[in-house]
Amino acid sequence: MGLTGQKHTNTSVNTTLIHGDCVEEMTKMQEGIVDLTVTSPPYDNLRTYEGSLQWNEGIWKQVIKNLYQVTKKGGAVVWVVGDATINGSETGTSFKQALYAMECGFNLHDTMIYKRHSMPNSAQRYSQDFEYVFVFSKSKVNTFNPIQEACRYAGVGTSPTSRDINGNLISKGRRVIKDTKKKGNVWTYSAGAGKSTKDKIAHAHPAIFPEQLLQDHIISWSNEGDLVFDPFLGSGTTAKIAKKLNRNFIGIEKVEEYFDIAQERIKTIQPELTLT
Repeated sequence: MGLTGQKHTNTSVNTTLIHGDCVEEMTKMQEGIVDLTVTSPPYDNLRTYEGSLQWNEGIWKQVIKNLYQVTKKGGAVVWVVGDATINGSETGTSFKQALYAMECGFNLHDTMIYKRHSMPNSAQRYSQDFEYVFVFSKSKVNTFNPIQEACRYAGVGTSPTSRDINGNLISKGRRVIKDTKKKGNVWTYSAGAGKSTKDKIAHAHPAIFPEQLLQDHIISWSNEGDLVFDPFLGSGTTAKIAKKLNRNFIGIEKVEEYFDIAQERIKTIQPELTLT
């Protein structure tokens, strides 16, 4: 996969990890400083996170409202989320969160799918093979560096058409298909032990991102030297990838065990950290 349009700078970058509650810590942050947030909040009650989890509508509304305050105009939030199934019905919390983000002032810039293989289930429904990825933006996004992929029919001549509001066909002329194209918004990644990351220590956390998922989003919505934020730091995957891609980073983690894991992972890239 390649990328286009990404800006490159020689700016030195800083990584700050904060041990604390993100609801409280975000209120201490300067307004409008974050270029990109990439995060995954708790999925309803699917994990207890060492007994630390207090997660309900009142809390996630505070998180989203605070994210709007700290996000720069033109900045983006990548919100990876799923729903629990209770009494045979999915909760729909992910949709409620997306709608509330819009109430706070965010644009729903894109609704994407993170597809991964899952274990077969015995429920009367199909296996859950994806999670939602909502991309919120504060006003129009400042940065978009689209990930490219090879075109299957590169070099083939074609005569594309579209339809107007009345359903009439409109010819767009003759053209030759290019070698590459912008990816669609369904992204597939391998996940699990040895697949999400090669950092064995990270798997002490019960729900980790595939590193490639983080890399693709950070490249897409930010440039070198920008500030990337993760209020649910977990095992520190966002911090690690942000540092590798030469972005400044702030991360918040409530659970001490996970905070320690995040420190160890990022120290393999950046020995000196700013710790709060």
